[in-house]
Amino acid sequence: MTSHIDDLHTVRDYLRYAASRFADSPLFYGHGTDNVWDEAVQLVMRSLKLPLENNTLFLDARLVREERQLIHERIERRIQERVPLAYLLGEAWFMGMPFHVDERVLVPRSPIGELLEKGLQPWLGDKQVTRLLDLCTGSGCIGIGAATVFEDAEVDISDISPVALDVAASNIELHGVGDRVTTIRSDVFDNIDGVYDVIVSNPPYVDAGDLADMPDEFRHEPELGLAAGNDGLDIAHRIIDQAADYLSPGGLLIVEVGNSWVALDEAYPDLPLTWLDFERGGDGVFMVTAEDLRAWKAGRS
Repeated sequence: MTSHIDDLHTVRDYLRYAASRFADSPLFYGHGTDNVWDEAVQLVMRSLKLPLENNTLFLDARLVREERQLIHERIERRIQERVPLAYLLGEAWFMGMPFHVDERVLVPRSPIGELLEKGLQPWLGDKQVTRLLDLCTGSGCIGIGAATVFEDAEVDISDISPVALDVAASNIELHGVGDRVTTIRSDVFDNIDGVYDVIVSNPPYVDAGDLADMPDEFRHEPELGLAAGNDGLDIAHRIIDQAADYLSPGGLLIVEVGNSWVALDEAYPDLPLTWLDFERGGDGVFMVTAEDLRAWKAGRS
């Protein structure tokens, strides 16, 4: 390792070196990037606290030994230990914003961010969002992101994990939204009170088969945030069963279930779920209205 540190000097050197090392390694890209080059750019630039865009000015800047050592160590850990890059950096980006992350929470990657950036239109229509709930919040990225879109809304973000809520609290402080965003420790709806105009959730939804076959990178994420029984729907069933009691008239429930979407769709043939499309990739997210949930529940009684 020492010889490499002595041979490589500039940002450009390390971008090339990281890309070459990653290309020669059996890494999985699914925690913020999807290719060798973007992974190398994020590792090098963010290790140096440099911007990810408009950064050509820095390419030929020479690095001090401590910076070179840090980048080398992170490259080696990414390859040898298969640690997701976000955990090495202690940061992930969601909706164009940085979030603190570590192995207490999943790395943010939900396509729900794309829906929020569009203000949940056209599904929200003219309805005003005064209260919003982010169930199974993890790092808090969805709820905090929603708070930046719906600037007059009170946002509750909940999770069963107290250590995940510690991370979420740090992100509330990071983005200065503590006057409107509140953390709640809750097992789904157990400690939730009142009604909301929108409930969003990216709950655990990985089924037992997929969990066993996941790439090594996912082993660093908390299993509590991934595993959801044999069919991946243990938490989703609870959300669907109870959400109508916590939605205001005209309210929306939006839930991500990933690869378990086929099983969920088959489980609710009489519930009009709308499966949403995304321009930037992602699937397995449904939307259903409060009225359709209530009609469905009434039909079961």
